[in-house]
Parts: sequence; structure tokens; C-alpha cells
Amino acid sequence: MGRKKQGRSSTDASSSSVATTKSDTGVRKPDAEAPTTAAATRSIVIRGARQHNLKNVSLDLPRERLILFTGLSGSGKSTLAFDTLYAEGQRRYVESLSTYARQFLEQLPKPDVEVIEGLPPTLAVEQRIGQANPRSTVATITEVYDYLRLLYARVGVPHCPTCQAVIERQEVHEMVDRVASYPERTRVLILAPLVREEPGEHGDTLMRIKREGYLRARIDGEVVEVNKLSKLEEPAKPHTIEAVVDRLVIKPDLGARLPDSIEIALK
Repeated sequence: MGRKKQGRSSTDASSSSVATTKSDTGVRKPDAEAPTTAAATRSIVIRGARQHNLKNVSLDLPRERLILFTGLSGSGKSTLAFDTLYAEGQRRYVESLSTYARQFLEQLPKPDVEVIEGLPPTLAVEQRIGQANPRSTVATITEVYDYLRLLYARVGVPHCPTCQAVIERQEVHEMVDRVASYPERTRVLILAPLVREEPGEHGDTLMRIKREGYLRARIDGEVVEVNKLSKLEEPAKPHTIEAVVDRLVIKPDLGARLPDSIEIALK
């Protein structure tokens, strides 16, 4: 019983050092187990952590800062970082998913802690020695790269690196309407991209263009006749090859020629 009271009094003392209200004003101090909402948004509030070898630890960790836990072996550094903070963050994330999704994920137990508030989504990086690779990055070593690709693909809005315009998916009829809106007598090339900035002779690509019945291709920005080519020169240089599907002049009586050419180019 004596040891229990001693632990309780040490917790109260630690809470008093965190509170900002002065004791001589007569205002009641907030309980350690119920931090204010403002404090929770500015920092990660931990109260009464008793996971593994932690002895009723209470502390506030500032958010958006690099924090380092130091101490002797067995003092509870990994327990606080991984088994308490990370485990609670992952548990909350799994609970936010649907019942169907939760059945495929590991159900993490709730850590032995009274209160954790202001906790953002958590990510743990395993302490291990990765394979030496000059092309490795922090994202590939920690295996976060695939998740970042998925995040940017689903949530991100792509922009053209040259003109900064938003890149949006267009249906065939939208492309037809846009091209048809060009001024009359405008010359238009309908191109099918086949190779983009890849080195090599690309003999197979040129043979494919001939086999499918096309007479011209735009190679590195220049329109040439493919029947005079069997391979490209300068194989070490990156090349861009686009098959010329059709050459048009904008006029009112194009009919189905424009949409048909665009559909072929998209295939």
C-alpha cells in the first residue's frame, strides 16, 4: 500500500509541473487525466503510461518537432515510442476502417495508458540494416514509397510541368469538341505515342508502324516517312516516336473522320 501511495504522489507532482495555473490563485488545477483541448492540439498529451516497464509516465510532447528519447537500456524508450505511441495510433487507424477491411489487418491491443490526446497518424520505421543500393531512398528503404504513390495517384491533382495547367482525363467526345473548336483551316496531326524519351534503335517499333499501315511517324519532333527507315541512328540518344494516325484541316464537313482517328490513336 505504501508503494502505491508513493507512485500516486509522484504522478501528482509531475502533473503540477505541467499545469500553467498557479496554486496561490485559488483556482483549481485541471486533472492530469483530462487535458484541455487547446493543449491537446498543440502537443501529444500522455497520462498514466504503464506499458511494460513504464511506471505511470505522464508527459507532453510538442507536435511537428523532432523528439529524441535517450536513456539507459531497459528504461522504456522503445516501449514509449513503439509500444505506446505507435501502437495507439495504429489501433485508432484500424478502428476507423470498415469491418470488412479490419479482417485483413492485424488487430493491435490497446496499450496500458490512461489518456493519449492530440495523437496524429503514426508510422514506425523498423531498425534494420538495409541492402546497399545507390538508388535507394528513405521512402524505398522504409517501404513508404508504394503508399505515397497510391496517395498521390488517388488524391493528388497532376499538373503539366511545362505550362502548369491541370491534367484532366478527357473522353473521346471532349477531345473531338476541343479539336473541332480550332479556327477553320487549322492543320492538325493526330498522333499515337509509342516511345517516349527512350534510347535505342527501335527497329521493332518502326516495323510495327509499317505493319499497321501507317506511312508517317513523328520522331523527335520531326515528321518522316517510315518506309525509308529500318532503325534509328544514335541508339544512345533518347528518342520519342509517335505514329501519325491522320492529318486533318479543320473544316465544317469532317464528319466521323475526326472521332475515328482519335479513337484509333488512343488504342
